[in-house]
Amino acid sequence: MDRIWTEHYDHGVPSTLSYPEIVVPDLLTDAAARWPNRPAIRFYGGTIRYRELDNLANRFAQALIRAQVQPGGVVGLMLPNLPQTVIGYYGSLRAGAVVTPINPLYVEHEIEYQVTDSGCETILALEQFYSRIKPLLGSTCLRRVILTSVKDYLPWLKRLLYPIRAGKERRPEGRPTLGPAVSSLRLFMDGPAVRPAVAVRPHDIALLQYTGGTTGTPKGVVLTHHNLVCNTWQCRNWMADLRQGQEVFLGVLPFFHVYGISACQNLAIGVAGTLVLLPRFQVTEVLGTIARERITVFPGIPAMYAAISGQQHVTRYDLRSIRLCISGAGPLPQSVQDRFESLTGARLVEGYGLTEAGPVTHVNPLRTPPGERRRGSIGLPLPDTDAKIVDVETGQREVPAGEVGELIIRGPQVMRGYWKRDAETQQVLKNEWLLTGDLARMDAAGFFTIEGRKKEMIKAGGENVYPREVEEVLLRHPQVEDAVVVGIPQDLRGELIKAYVVLKPGAAATAVDILAHCRKDLAKFKVPKQIEFRPSLPKTLVGKVLRRLLVEEEVQKRQASKPSAKEHAGL
Repeated sequence: MDRIWTEHYDHGVPSTLSYPEIVVPDLLTDAAARWPNRPAIRFYGGTIRYRELDNLANRFAQALIRAQVQPGGVVGLMLPNLPQTVIGYYGSLRAGAVVTPINPLYVEHEIEYQVTDSGCETILALEQFYSRIKPLLGSTCLRRVILTSVKDYLPWLKRLLYPIRAGKERRPEGRPTLGPAVSSLRLFMDGPAVRPAVAVRPHDIALLQYTGGTTGTPKGVVLTHHNLVCNTWQCRNWMADLRQGQEVFLGVLPFFHVYGISACQNLAIGVAGTLVLLPRFQVTEVLGTIARERITVFPGIPAMYAAISGQQHVTRYDLRSIRLCISGAGPLPQSVQDRFESLTGARLVEGYGLTEAGPVTHVNPLRTPPGERRRGSIGLPLPDTDAKIVDVETGQREVPAGEVGELIIRGPQVMRGYWKRDAETQQVLKNEWLLTGDLARMDAAGFFTIEGRKKEMIKAGGENVYPREVEEVLLRHPQVEDAVVVGIPQDLRGELIKAYVVLKPGAAATAVDILAHCRKDLAKFKVPKQIEFRPSLPKTLVGKVLRRLLVEEEVQKRQASKPSAKEHAGL
């Protein structure tokens, strides 16, 4: 197809790439061979160099093989961002295993679902998560748990002090009893630091990444080594200013999400950069880390950049080391982009992706002067990525530039399919094209803009209303910090537009104020009929609003308020 967007690529970004026939752990192999003494991981003052990280991954791989983990066997990683997360990821893949990241916040039944659905037999987890995992041993396919502690890779002094700090933050749990089914990571990795002779091929499965469940039951997305290597290569070439062996990445995006895995972990290792790991996002800690570690690349989500930009004492920190930032997982407000760039001098651009595409498919050019940006756009398709907008009704007809339709994508990063869900795979993969379910439009230059989810489009009085358009107007109100718009079913009257609004600290706007603001910039049928103020919005850890939960709340309220059959009958 005609890729008109390549004319607007930054200078030095190729329109097509030649991809190496390698597997994901080869990214680490290459970095360790070329930069053995370069810091690979920095964790609260401790350093693991590339040669050491390579050896640790080999030890973990050898230990899995000794434990009878077979090629194609599934290893779960239930960890925040720690050195063990990186070791477990590359080590599992070197053993020929398939990795399934498990959200550390999951409760027992959610862990059970993913373990059972994926066929996971081994989990590497933090000790404090064991109470949620233990009931699954023997009652599911889970056969082996390897436990570790945050302190395992801390510098010696912080390792001594860690129990004191941990005891202040939470009540310490008793240490699990070790045995055949439960091992300590330190004891588990007691073998040779030699890469195992396991044949792993580019088109083998590398990752079973479960969707966030924002619209229903999570599904396992099957991503191959080839998918992940290609997406790493695409991002690496898009960020043409990346310097081999010199960049310092802030690793605060969770590595149990494919965005963190691909756009941070794999990309950092792919350019032999240093990964500075933080287990969770705390704004003051992040600011101190950026200043102290001289971070140069910061992949993140809008909520992170907004928190930094709005921090009261942000100017006390030197953030000028940051050069490149890509924001994903949600719309990037213009005010946040402008404020963050003025504070840091960095380039912050919006991108787009989805789990089913490994995940990155679109990014804005990084060298475009601020005055020439297409505000609100997700940018251009990456090299070798085809994208087009088709009509919502049939999914067959490509619509003209400027019209809204469904975004569909084709490229080397697109998943093989959903794990054990052939029917659902066939619904979203048609002739190599991935139907994203996102409503979007493309302008004449090839820049794409997301208007909302197809399932989230609101039918109000016979008119189509795109939530993002309304949300952008709400976010322009000077006292609004966050907002989301959903359609509430109204029996035969279509859907009612309701906005959930989070005000900035100290703000005192009323619903009347908000509605008056909306009427200035929206057609009457697009103006919300209800405004509800909330202290926060329900979100996933990568910042996606759980609209489904909000709609379910409204449906439950209505059902609870309906009179019973006896009340109708006057009994």
